[in-house]
Amino acid sequence: MAVDVGMPAPDVTLISTDLEPKRISDFRGKPVVLAFFPGAFTSVCTKEMCTFRDSMARFNQVNAQVLGISVDSPFSQKAFAEANNLNFPLLSDFNKEAIKAYGVVLSDLRGLRELAQRAVFVLDRDGVVRYKWVAEVPSQEPPYEEVERAVHALG
Repeated sequence: MAVDVGMPAPDVTLISTDLEPKRISDFRGKPVVLAFFPGAFTSVCTKEMCTFRDSMARFNQVNAQVLGISVDSPFSQKAFAEANNLNFPLLSDFNKEAIKAYGVVLSDLRGLRELAQRAVFVLDRDGVVRYKWVAEVPSQEPPYEEVERAVHALG
């Protein structure tokens, strides 16, 4: 079942680029942006994560936490974060628990199976989904200004 606005965010455990387990609930107490993306080092995903990086000052105004999530290994994500100077955590859903719990499984992308569908969820301080956007196709970028407005509405 897909997660929708008004529902509690599934509290899955992901792995940080430092190989530490992180639960979604670890970030409660502030607005959280979950930015699911198909794959590190791909053109659209790089543009998306760099756009979030360049918007961090506006997210910081309301003490929001941005988290990038993909099924890439934490090792690939670490290299991706370093190569692009990302200033927010990337979390590995290598075991594909989060994409299944949030209902954002990209079943097949040119033979690659079960990647993260590009999607954004904004959670309030209590971990309730207040905004949801899911790409119709992998090349579609999120509506960044709409995401920012959703986050600022929680500030």
